[in-house]
Amino acid sequence: MKIALVGNPNTGKTTLFNKLTGLNQKVGNYPGITVDKKVGYFKLESGKNIQLIDLPGTYSLNASAKDEEIVTEALSNKNFIEYPEAVIVVADATNLKRNLLLFTQVLDLKLPCVLVLNMSDVAIKRGIDVDVLKMAQKFGVPVVSINARKGLGVDELKSVLEKPLSPPVQQVFKPLEINAEFVEKAKSVLHSDSNYSAWLIANTPNFAFITEHEEQELNKIRKALNINTQRNKVSETVARYGFIDNIIKECVSKKETKYSSFTGKLDAILTHKIWGFFIFIAILLLIFQAIFSWSEWPMELIDNLFGTASTWVLSVFPEGPVANLLADGIIPGIAGVVIFIPQIAILFAFIALLEETGYMSRVVYIMDKIMRQFGLNGKSVVPLLSGMACAIPAVMATRSISNFKERLITILVTPFMTCSARLPVYTILIALVIPNTKYFGFMNLQGMVLLSLYLFGFVMAILSAVVFNKILKSAHVSQLIMEMPPYKVPHWRNVILTIVEKVKSFVFTAGKIIVAISIVLWALASYGPGNRREVAIQQIEVQAADNNWNEETKNLHLMSAKLENSYMGIFGKSIEPVIKPLGYDWKIGIALIASFAAREVFVGTMATIYSVGEEGDPAQGVKAQMAKDVDLETNQPRFTFAVAVSLLIFYALAMQCMSTIAVVYRETKGWKWPLIQFGFMTGLAYLLSFLAYQFLK
Repeated sequence: MKIALVGNPNTGKTTLFNKLTGLNQKVGNYPGITVDKKVGYFKLESGKNIQLIDLPGTYSLNASAKDEEIVTEALSNKNFIEYPEAVIVVADATNLKRNLLLFTQVLDLKLPCVLVLNMSDVAIKRGIDVDVLKMAQKFGVPVVSINARKGLGVDELKSVLEKPLSPPVQQVFKPLEINAEFVEKAKSVLHSDSNYSAWLIANTPNFAFITEHEEQELNKIRKALNINTQRNKVSETVARYGFIDNIIKECVSKKETKYSSFTGKLDAILTHKIWGFFIFIAILLLIFQAIFSWSEWPMELIDNLFGTASTWVLSVFPEGPVANLLADGIIPGIAGVVIFIPQIAILFAFIALLEETGYMSRVVYIMDKIMRQFGLNGKSVVPLLSGMACAIPAVMATRSISNFKERLITILVTPFMTCSARLPVYTILIALVIPNTKYFGFMNLQGMVLLSLYLFGFVMAILSAVVFNKILKSAHVSQLIMEMPPYKVPHWRNVILTIVEKVKSFVFTAGKIIVAISIVLWALASYGPGNRREVAIQQIEVQAADNNWNEETKNLHLMSAKLENSYMGIFGKSIEPVIKPLGYDWKIGIALIASFAAREVFVGTMATIYSVGEEGDPAQGVKAQMAKDVDLETNQPRFTFAVAVSLLIFYALAMQCMSTIAVVYRETKGWKWPLIQFGFMTGLAYLLSFLAYQFLK
């Protein structure tokens, strides 16, 4: 049985979804649309299988953004792939008036449905008493009171789903009473038998699932009948709230209690115009301290395990290409992915905790005040904060911004926000040149540098927004309208599920790219044209004899000669003149080019390059090998402070993500803005990296 799960944001819909489905869920996209689709599965006691579709959160079916449009289409278009047999509507029991607006819209679509009143424990604390049986009689559908976080009432919900669900008889809003001719003509064009479905679609121009012919016909009807769609929506909302007010009067009672608003008192501190901002910075500092401090031991363990695996392969397999491919290509490539799992897990654990507690909404509110100083929409804060996880869903999140100019600026600057893909690059470069010094017994210098890189990305996003705001002109400025959810104790099941989902995404999405590129790079680094490598090796042997080089110096030059005369080395040498002013050699150049597939590929590429070249100890990790690399021209370490800072700035600013470029192309419907964005970010990265290296060297 296919059931849709709908509700307002912050009603606990996702908590209920996770409670019912557990790990038995899949995340994908709707066909042809880059909006996330979550589908989960569970079984009732009778053996009936349920497919649960978690639709995006929305306040109303009167869609104004792409994710809201998905909900409307899913519930009103019978040809839609996710059209359900029944609907579970999740409502916040502490704020029924607002939540019941969406429910009454679903009710009028005549889909079998169940109303779930979540957060019943909070409602009781606030003295709110809901007569569930009376409400079920008034609406003519089952009503279940639950506490999704603790699982209370979930078994009762499952019992309701065991029984056959009938379409509701109650009709809250009667569109024929507003404009019967408009509804009948819309039904004819849309081939619909539902008055409310036809009304809903006809009052929202340019729905994606409406054919061009249907849209043209609806436009003709609107013009012929002089239809004002906004006035129609207001009439609908007023009618619904009149009905809802009567229901609440009859079914809900509120007692005066001594319950003090903990949320209000905490908000006075956390959303304070001065202290709120500093508290947010302190929380970020704590997160980045944890990323370095807590991950150090597991990362060392993983590094040692893979180093031991490479040594074991070389000792067991006969000498040859297969052993070298495994030891120098595949194993270092996998290590370049797995070693960062602890840090990725810690980052997303904190992000999940901030969302679960309700603090993330306060961050949006705090940062909104700053955003408006630079010409951005308040809703831009959500994509920018999402960009700390990944730019791809962050760019898609801009759909909630109705003003084209503000949405475009947000899309163009969002990739400056430091995403999780940059984290492996940052951590390895910081570990190379920044000492692991602690201040006041707990503040790690490396963690503070990592925080500064996140802030640097944010500042560059803001400054770039100012530039684009001056170039692009628009008279309309939209407003941020959002709801502050109550503070909650984190639901650890949700946090764990988020960590598992994000780590899986990193390992299996980025991991496949990294391992594949590692294998290709190993082949390019292990072979060269003709006998070029052999000739270079002979020349080094002669130079070693003539200059009385010791064994270590000779091996260093041999390693360099082999790599420089491989296919990879030849290509790297060809681009070296372009990147040398930044302090980079041809090896770093190869990593830069490879990481345009995905930023995190940098580490896997360096691991492969140094594994192929390192003759001494394959058990050494990539950080140790990078630290040993010497610039043969200066006899100084390759990764000096100046080079590392230059690289950190380049990776903080450059548009090194093909997937993000593809999503920007899709969202802006053309190549113009992705190419402008790519050129602007790459040019800025090159310029500032050049200035940093020349100043620091």
